[in-house]
Amino acid sequence: MTVRAKKHLGQHFLTDKNAANRIVNALQNEGRFNKVLEVGPGMGILSDLLLAKKEYTTWLIDIDAESVQYLKEKYPELGDRLILGDFLNLDFKKLFDEKIAIIGNFPYNISSQILFKVLEERNQVVEVVGMFQKEVAQRCVASPGTKEYGILSVFLQAYFKLEYLFTIKAGAFNPPPKVLSGVIRLERNQVEKLDCDEKLFWQVVKAGFNQRRKTLRNALSSLINKEAMKENPFLELRAERLSVQDFVTLTNSISETR
Repeated sequence: MTVRAKKHLGQHFLTDKNAANRIVNALQNEGRFNKVLEVGPGMGILSDLLLAKKEYTTWLIDIDAESVQYLKEKYPELGDRLILGDFLNLDFKKLFDEKIAIIGNFPYNISSQILFKVLEERNQVVEVVGMFQKEVAQRCVASPGTKEYGILSVFLQAYFKLEYLFTIKAGAFNPPPKVLSGVIRLERNQVEKLDCDEKLFWQVVKAGFNQRRKTLRNALSSLINKEAMKENPFLELRAERLSVQDFVTLTNSISETR
């Protein structure tokens, strides 16, 4: 039995075993987690390697019923650790009572949603090794002042240390995608809570980048007290110029002048 790659699910099955080894070996662990959740295992090229590792317990989740049926037959020992379901709706606290890592060849069509789910579960997810469309991977690790730097860059870098690991060519997949793929690693940093109003921080970052061609004074006009903040130097810049710490400082300034 083989699993048919489904276009509507954004499936491109990795077939390059060398690339699979590099992805699995990119998990650092170092005793920080005992469980790994693989998202979108497909036909199990990463799963084979993950299940051979004895330092952690591997779980698999896939939204594709055909894939899950195939994996049930391939790994009968998994039992409840093989989940038919949508990762984006997974109740982490119900399923996992400890820190975990996430790994996967993530579907390109929901890359950003997957990363926002990771952010939502950041208190449990201590590490992620993921393969994304190369442009998405580059956006995640981008530095301030670059055109790739955006909302995802700021939010992820606020809570994780990120590293771009390597690029994988289209020929490593079946069917081959029309784009290159990039593998990145996210490691949870020591920031439990940002040193500002986090809800306002998210509003400021989103508003700033949603009108990224405007200065922050104009992009954030609905959030700021214009008179009280007329001397704030950050407001003369565009969102892409500010680091995570700059956004924290700006958020605190907005809070103080409301």
